[in-house]
Amino acid sequence: MSFHYFAGAACRALTARKDGPSLYDVCDPVLAGPAGGDPHLAKFYKTALGNPALRVLLRRAGLTELRDAAKLTRLREALTRARDDAEPDWAAVGQPVADLVDTIALDHPKPPPALFVSTMPSLPQIDGVIRDCAQHLLGSYRRNGFLPTYAAFNLIGDPDFRGRELIMALTGLNARGYKNSSLLFNLARVFIARSPAAAVVNPPWKGIAEPMWEPVQIRHRSAYYDAFFIEALLSFVETGLASPADATAAKRAIADMVDFCVNISREQVAGIDGARFNVITALAPAPHPRFSRFFAQIKQDLGFGVYVPDCDTTACSISAATQAGCTDPILDQPLLDFYAGYQVHAGVNEPRVTVPLNDNIDYEGGVATWIDNLRGERPYGNDLDPTLNLDILEVSFRNLARWKILETPARLATVHRIIGFQKRLAASGAFSNPRSHIYYLPELYSAYFGRCYAAFLALPLAAQAAIDPDGDFDFIRHRVLSYVKGELMTAEMNVFDAALALIALGHLGADPRAFAPALNVIVASLGEGGRRGLFRAYEWNKMKTPTRILVGGPEVTSAFVLMGLAVARRAMARG
Repeated sequence: MSFHYFAGAACRALTARKDGPSLYDVCDPVLAGPAGGDPHLAKFYKTALGNPALRVLLRRAGLTELRDAAKLTRLREALTRARDDAEPDWAAVGQPVADLVDTIALDHPKPPPALFVSTMPSLPQIDGVIRDCAQHLLGSYRRNGFLPTYAAFNLIGDPDFRGRELIMALTGLNARGYKNSSLLFNLARVFIARSPAAAVVNPPWKGIAEPMWEPVQIRHRSAYYDAFFIEALLSFVETGLASPADATAAKRAIADMVDFCVNISREQVAGIDGARFNVITALAPAPHPRFSRFFAQIKQDLGFGVYVPDCDTTACSISAATQAGCTDPILDQPLLDFYAGYQVHAGVNEPRVTVPLNDNIDYEGGVATWIDNLRGERPYGNDLDPTLNLDILEVSFRNLARWKILETPARLATVHRIIGFQKRLAASGAFSNPRSHIYYLPELYSAYFGRCYAAFLALPLAAQAAIDPDGDFDFIRHRVLSYVKGELMTAEMNVFDAALALIALGHLGADPRAFAPALNVIVASLGEGGRRGLFRAYEWNKMKTPTRILVGGPEVTSAFVLMGLAVARRAMARG
């Protein structure tokens, strides 16, 4: 959006008529004074919502219904109980806020149709963008000593997160600080979404993946991100486009990132039977995540003090290390034995999913996200994401022989049940519904299915038959291709959408002529990032709680464009 857009939107927010009590009229009497009870709630309010810039923006954002003294009193009493009760009844505390959240009207992006342009960029143009992306990544690595990723808050929240989901979060999350932040963020989003401030906080954009234009972006490092940067640099080397110096630099960066994934980010946990496993934590201990001192303190204040390992970071890190030729003994662990303990069995362990925000899908066979650490901490409760389960399949295929999956009936059964989970998603069409996903978009699910499918096709035919005797992968492939070609690529795309489309189409064996729209978007978008990079930062993954938190970055966009173009280039060479 242009300066004129934001100036006009801010002016309308600052001069709007105030129709009722504002967020600060509601909360200041309870939370702005000396902290009593649980001090974190007041601290969070003052840090995240009471900052001067947001106060100015929301000072005229009022809610008409809160003119009713009884409703205002009920809301303040709920905040007081959240502050003062030793063990709050979170369902009761959250209900007045949930009722307000249900008055918000938010929708997922619906890009307009786009004309199909069959003319494709030339191969030299494609190669040039691949080299530019690689230079961006290698240059950033030289400057920073790592490849940064950024997190940004969108205070208007997620369209799928309504009052019902707020109560789920408040009763299913474990850490009180996380409950506090979820409660107050969702109260704030009502005042934002129902006022002219919404145009400032949530401006429109082109395509599906949301650009990260929020002014505050938190730079950090995680093994999950490094795993995909490893894959991007491996794909660059494999294209044959790297000079000897660039190939050496890429291999040096890959080796460092593999070490960060499997050593620095390693954490020991207990499996379901008490056996110890080494997994990969979401955030390594300080100073490795590379937060600034300011943001490290803000992270604590906002209730993100404890991070635990997760199944997705573990799967992607082990996969990247496998692809890079790592020989660390951590790769020898049969991780499927560990994942089986987090796999949902209908009627047996559904309570493991305590935050079922996507309960429109059948969890049977799926593996939950978060791993209990050795202290038994589970700050986020647990949820279940479809894309994560693709990553578990992908790493299992890459380590099929090492983990003796075909020779071990229990491990093969775990794989079969995850495939069954994915087939039901495809058969119902639920994979294309944003509500079915916790951390990702349907387009990213499609790209990751392509990545998983490519690992499956790399197996011997006999192994493919044992893993997928009923042809479920081909069934899912057709459904995903139909979505990418019939929905994603028939509408306007941004560069991140286009990169994900290419990853899906190239891996799933689409006719290379179908690549044209995505290739044209990428070439036309080159340079949009200005001084920060070749391309803008876009939504790669997200959190829906405590509010909509996006993760991405200019380097992330370059990495996915590089991977998408490399996959497309390989498919085009095959004809």
